[in-house]
Amino acid sequence: MRSGLVSVLLLLLAACGQEQRDPVLTSELTSPIDVTLHWRPEAGSAGQVVEYANTRDGDYTILEFATAAKNTYEHPDLIPETEFYYRVRPYTGPASATVDVALPPGDDVPEIEGPDWTAPVKAGGGKAPVASPEAAASEVKAEVKHANGILFTWQDRASDEDGYLIEVRPAGAADYRVAVQLDPDTTSYGVITLPDEKTATYRVRAFRFGPSSNLTHQTTGKA
Repeated sequence: MRSGLVSVLLLLLAACGQEQRDPVLTSELTSPIDVTLHWRPEAGSAGQVVEYANTRDGDYTILEFATAAKNTYEHPDLIPETEFYYRVRPYTGPASATVDVALPPGDDVPEIEGPDWTAPVKAGGGKAPVASPEAAASEVKAEVKHANGILFTWQDRASDEDGYLIEVRPAGAADYRVAVQLDPDTTSYGVITLPDEKTATYRVRAFRFGPSSNLTHQTTGKA
């Protein structure tokens, strides 16, 4: 009986060890110039940021802030015969209360006269760590500037954020997406909207990046 229990424990430990060794991120060439990524989302995160570089130790470029439930990304039409390195990082942090915005009709984006209201303003100095709900941005306001422009302002309450995200859910959409990534301590930014954002719900998120996944590497073929 005791021997059987030991065997079961050893099998469980081996399974746990195998799970830890399994990569978080994998990739495959789905054509000579298309790469598809798959990853295991981190529980409790707000989502994963997907990044690539052309050298292992190069500067990584963000491809997407993926939602918490998403676990795949397609990177299409790449440069032939080129190396690509990929990683994902979870990001966490509390979101603000939401604001609903309905823009007037029209497609024009008029030139800005006077001070640039779209420029980010950094006037923060919050006291709460991002890990706490108290770090959520407060007093979020959306001022319609024209048919395709919204000025967002908020109070920075986070003390250790890697930055802020303005997230948008267009009318009829199931999920939020990241519209803008901003520096720490930002408290104002003007968004020029996309065509499907005429009527949408917005929120602001203070965030921190988590540790990077394993790297995965692909070399594209000939076009």
